[in-house]
Amino acid sequence: LYIPITMFRTIALLASFIGAAAFAPAGRVATSSALKMGFEDALGAQPPLGFWDPLGLLKDADQERFDRLRTVETKHGRISMLAILGHLVTTAGYRVPLGPNEVKTGLAVFDTLPTSGLAVTFGTIGLIELGFAQVKEEIEANCEENYPDFTVDRRKAVELNNGRAAQMGILALMVHEKLDNNPYIINSLLGAPVAFN
Repeated sequence: LYIPITMFRTIALLASFIGAAAFAPAGRVATSSALKMGFEDALGAQPPLGFWDPLGLLKDADQERFDRLRTVETKHGRISMLAILGHLVTTAGYRVPLGPNEVKTGLAVFDTLPTSGLAVTFGTIGLIELGFAQVKEEIEANCEENYPDFTVDRRKAVELNNGRAAQMGILALMVHEKLDNNPYIINSLLGAPVAFN
């Protein structure tokens, strides 16, 4: 019981420092010529953060580099949205009907999934990756012709932000699962715990 109390106090102390820093007067922010390249007005640079590049990945980047990183961000966002959906569906007890499914949910699946199941999973991911890369432009052109409302900048920005949120969400689920095997901690805090593994 001593460790959780200490951990709680440490987290509370850190949170109070962070909260106090949020209301501290902002110092002078140095501007960089790399941010003047036009990326600060790119799709996804939205309030409250605007254009945010804390690691400096776009410091001396050209448009091609920016487009590549945006493609990767969008793809990871889509994968994370599917991961969140998969996590919720398997936690609810649903499985792919391909034989006996005695596998656990979340990250524990890697301990219980047979090697053949892992091979099929990684093979499917590889085929999707290779297949999508070959028809990406064709799919985008078809969507723009047949569904122009879905390809406007607002919809793309919504997908980008949902993907960003999903990336943080699946990361949080994995962290909480490894900490105490309780990825849906908010349910526990609200008095409705979810049975997990």
